Amino acid sequence: QVQLVESGGGLVQAGGSLRLSCAASGGTVSSYTMGWFRQAPGKEREFVASISWSGGITYYADFVKGRFTISRVNAKNTVYLQMNSLTPEDTAVYYCARRQAGIYDYWGQGTQVTVSS
Repeated sequence: QVQLVESGGGLVQAGGSLRLSCAASGGTVSSYTMGWFRQAPGKEREFVASISWSGGITYYADFVKGRFTISRVNAKNTVYLQMNSLTPEDTAVYYCARRQAGIYDYWGQGTQVTVSS
């Protein structure tokens, strides 16, 4: 059973930075594309970023505007999301997920990111 656990969220002032981690257990994520999503209260979950198994292909949502960087260390079964220049609009629960055959089939529990203004 694949389990994904996010960490690194918290309360940060506008303009600050956070580094989220997504650790996999019960298997490996090295052969899978991994993605980060977020969901604010009352809104639909939205795509943030994804990274291929090799780390060579990445995609970002337009609203990231060069502020976020996704990376992975397969030897640690871990995916990261470096978030810089945070704004209150980034406040949301952030989730990591594993992509298989074109769909995200496993999801973490989420980690809360709150940006104060």
